[in-house]
Amino acid sequence: MSNPSNHHDKDKRDLNKFGYAQELLRSMGGFSNFAISFSIISILTGAVSLYGHGLTYGGAGMMGFGWPIVALFVMFVAAVMAELASAIPTAGALYHWAAILKNKRWGWYTAWINLIGQIGIVAGIDYSVALFADPLIASVFGYESSNTTVLICFTIILLTHGILNHIGIRIVSRLNDFSAWYHIAVVAVLVLSLAFFTKGNLNPVNYLFKVGETFSDKPYMFAFLIGLLQAQWTFTGYDASAHTIEETINPRVRAPWGIFTSVAYSFVIGFVMLAFVTLSIKDAGAAAGSSNAFIYVISQALGGTFGSVILWLVTAAMWFCGLASITSFSRMMYAFSRDKGMPMSNQWAQISKKYRTPAKAIWLAIILSFLLAFIDYIIKMVNPDATYTTIAFLTAVSVVGLYVAYGIPIYLKLRAKAEGRFQDKHLGPWNLGKYSSFISVVALLWIIFICIVMVIPPNQMAGYAVAGMLILLIIMDLAYYKNHFPGPQAALNTSMEEIVRREKELEKTSSV
Repeated sequence: MSNPSNHHDKDKRDLNKFGYAQELLRSMGGFSNFAISFSIISILTGAVSLYGHGLTYGGAGMMGFGWPIVALFVMFVAAVMAELASAIPTAGALYHWAAILKNKRWGWYTAWINLIGQIGIVAGIDYSVALFADPLIASVFGYESSNTTVLICFTIILLTHGILNHIGIRIVSRLNDFSAWYHIAVVAVLVLSLAFFTKGNLNPVNYLFKVGETFSDKPYMFAFLIGLLQAQWTFTGYDASAHTIEETINPRVRAPWGIFTSVAYSFVIGFVMLAFVTLSIKDAGAAAGSSNAFIYVISQALGGTFGSVILWLVTAAMWFCGLASITSFSRMMYAFSRDKGMPMSNQWAQISKKYRTPAKAIWLAIILSFLLAFIDYIIKMVNPDATYTTIAFLTAVSVVGLYVAYGIPIYLKLRAKAEGRFQDKHLGPWNLGKYSSFISVVALLWIIFICIVMVIPPNQMAGYAVAGMLILLIIMDLAYYKNHFPGPQAALNTSMEEIVRREKELEKTSSV
């Protein structure tokens, strides 16, 4: 049995060779690292909040075919990211990988694009919670749910996540551990309830694979592609295992498994859940036309009171998802600020002396996520006839931002490998061996494909938002990057060869 103190010493040395001191509290085990990504993926958030989107565009077949197709290709992406996390175990994750594999400019752009995606995913998750929670609360207190009351609910939810993340990683870690089991338990309750208590009979299994039916004005194949947003947004945020890698014990093994297994388990458990929800549909057209298709389907299948209990359980799971997403976002921002990548970096890189958490980065994450949803709220107030939905806008922004950020280091790894700058000796203990390049190419092709699909009409607003943010990023490049960004310590005058050399020196020193 390994000595925990030995692991801590080795983990500290692994971090030191990349130029960083151990500042964050390293207390997360393997399950906790898995749990944070599993909680952010949250099949009870993405698959549920966008259930109506998937059903409207792809019909029942979106659940039978769309979910497995997306999940399969995302597993390729997750596998390559896991390999990189094992090789370069720092909280900066994506942008540290890019900076080391190429240069600091690539790292800087990767970081900012990742930040765009992180803003979108936090806003999208907590807005999803509000979309479910506000009507349920309204039914209890007798007010009418509206865009304004949803925004107020969204703000309160963000504040609860900020406070808990500020207080400490131990509390959040325990809640994330609980969240993983809670997700599984709620899915089990939901599936068993639908299997045994659905009013009337379930649809035959082949209904799950019914293709050709769309409730949109688009041709079916085109509509099916648009509907993939449901599954694709669900499978985001699993880089959280890498962002919390400096708080994980034995991170070069546990964090990669956290990334990969969080996707794999979500794939299987999510498919079972979607299958039973879809097989319980009484009227697909009415569900697609309702304000919330998932609530409609559950209410029709299980009745008012029982259905409401299930929906409250699902809403609580979404809340846990948002809690974990703030943890991941703030760690990424902390790591970037530690490298002076943001204006006022000295503020966002500060660690709370009492709680040992990046407190100011946590609250900045809260503010930025609120602003994205608030700007959309103002646009809707000015233009009430807008056809896009807020949740589709927020989720598409997060998918494009995150997956472009995922794709950059994957592309750079392929280039570095072709040029001989990244070799087998640079890999960590978790690696893909001889299949690494093939899996990387498949992952990259899927990222290119899905990012195009996510910004075509009716999601063009997401494309405009991402384009606007990229223009601001170019302006910041000219105004800030050249004069203020020295690059991550992990990449300053450092190549993979230099890191391997440092590792050998540290091993010799520690053995003396």
